[in-house]
Amino acid sequence: MTELIDEVLSKDIDTKEKYRVSEIKVKALFTIGKPNESISIALDFIRQLGLPAPQKKPASKFTIVREFLKVKRLLKNKTAEDIADLPELGDQRYEMWQRMNEHLASSIFHVEPTMLPLIIFQLVTTSLKHGLNPSSSPGFAGLGLLLCGPFGKPREGCEMAKAADLILERPGMQSGAIYTVFITQCFCYHWVSPLQDTVVPLLKGYQAGLEIGDNTDKACWCLNGRSYILYFVGRGLDSIQKELEATIRVLTQLKQDDVKLQIIILLTTVKKLRGIGADGSAGDEIMDSMLATASSTGDFTLSALVNSMKLEVLVFCQEWRQALELVQKAGNMRLFLSSLFGSVRYTFLEALTYLKAAQSASGWKKRQMKKCARKTLQLIQGWAKNGNVNVVHYLYILEAELALLHGKNKDAKKSFNDAIATSSRNGFIQDRALAHELASAYFEAQGDDYWGNYHIECSKACYQEWGCGEKVEQLISRDVK
Repeated sequence: MTELIDEVLSKDIDTKEKYRVSEIKVKALFTIGKPNESISIALDFIRQLGLPAPQKKPASKFTIVREFLKVKRLLKNKTAEDIADLPELGDQRYEMWQRMNEHLASSIFHVEPTMLPLIIFQLVTTSLKHGLNPSSSPGFAGLGLLLCGPFGKPREGCEMAKAADLILERPGMQSGAIYTVFITQCFCYHWVSPLQDTVVPLLKGYQAGLEIGDNTDKACWCLNGRSYILYFVGRGLDSIQKELEATIRVLTQLKQDDVKLQIIILLTTVKKLRGIGADGSAGDEIMDSMLATASSTGDFTLSALVNSMKLEVLVFCQEWRQALELVQKAGNMRLFLSSLFGSVRYTFLEALTYLKAAQSASGWKKRQMKKCARKTLQLIQGWAKNGNVNVVHYLYILEAELALLHGKNKDAKKSFNDAIATSSRNGFIQDRALAHELASAYFEAQGDDYWGNYHIECSKACYQEWGCGEKVEQLISRDVK
C-alpha cells in the first residue's frame, strides 16, 4: 500500500487530494509502529502548505515556555464557554494544517515528547486566531494535558478539557470526539477527580469510535487507557486478565499493532503478579523483547511503559535493589508518560524505592537516596495540595517510610494507619495490601509481634482478594521460614 501511496503523491494532484493521501500514509505508518516516518510525512505536507512546521528535534524548555506565554496572551482569561463560542474556521488550508497537526501530535508523543507542547500550542493558537474546527477540541484537550501535568495547574487544565467537551456540542465538530475523550479522561480529569470516574467514559469512547468507523485507532486508545486504569484502581487481576486476553483478540482483528503491544505489557505484568508461569522467565523475555522493540523504533513511550510495569512487580515483590537499579537507569519517565496516571503511579513507586534504599544505606549513599526520595515526594505533595484525591494514600505511605528514616516511630505508625484507611475507603486494594505489609515490617522491627502478625495477615487477605497469587505465596513462604 505504501508504494501505491507514494506513486499517487508523486503525481501532479491538487492540494486537497494530496492531503487525503498523505493523511492515509501518516496514519498507516503510525499504526504499524513507525512513528518517526509518520512524523516526517506530516511535517513535509505542512511545509508544502506553506505553513509553519517545527524542526524534528528536541524542544528546549525556553522555547516551550516562550510559546506557552504566547498562548496565554491569546487566551486572555477566556473561560471554557468563551472558547466554545469562538467563530468557525473557514479556511480550507488551515483546516488541513490543523488536521495534520492532530495526527502529528500522536506520533510525537511516542518518540519526541518535548515537541508535543509546540504542536498543541499551534493547534490552540490557530483556533484562537482563525476559528474552531473539529481538530480544535483535541487541541484544547491537549492544552489541558500540559496544564495538568508538566505545568502543574490542574484546575486550569480541566477548564481547557471542559472547553474541549463544549466544542464537541457544536454542529460539525463530532469527528474529534473520540480523540478528545481519550485525552481528557486519560490525561486530565484524574488530576482532580477519582480515577474510577474515567472508566465508563473511556468504554463509551471505545464503543462510539467503533461505530463511527474512521476512529478505530482512537477508539482502541480509549480501550487501552481503560485497561490500565482498571489495573491502577485495583480491579481483580483474574478479571483483568480475561478482559486483556479478549482485548488482544479484538486488536489483532482491527490490526492495531501499537496498542496491542501496550496491552501485552499489562497482561504480562498481571500474569506475573498472579504467579502464572513456572518461573516467570517467559514474562521477563516478553518485557525484554518490548524494550528491544522500543529501542529499535525510538519509541520512548513504549520503553517507559515497560519499565513502569516492571517496577510494579519489583515493588510488590519487595525486590528493592533491582527496583533501585531500574529507576536509576530509566531516568525521568514522567517526560515520556506525561500527565497519564501511569506517571503519577511511577512517581510514587520511585519515591518508595529511594526511601527503602536510604533506609538500608549509610553515609553519602544514604544522603543521596534521601535527596532523591524528597524530590519525588515533593511532587506528590504538590499534587495532593492541588486536589488530586488519587494520591492521598500514596502520600501517607511515603510519609510513614520517611518518618521511619528519621526515627519518628509515632509519626510512622499514624501515617501507616492513615494509608490503610484511605486506600481502603477509596478502593485501592493493592495499595492497602502494600501498606499493611510495610506496616507489618515496621512493627516487627519494633519487636511488636502481635501487630506485626496482624498486619501481615491483613496484607495476605488483601493480596488474595486482588488475585495476586505470587505475592500470597511469597508471604506464606516467609511465614514457613
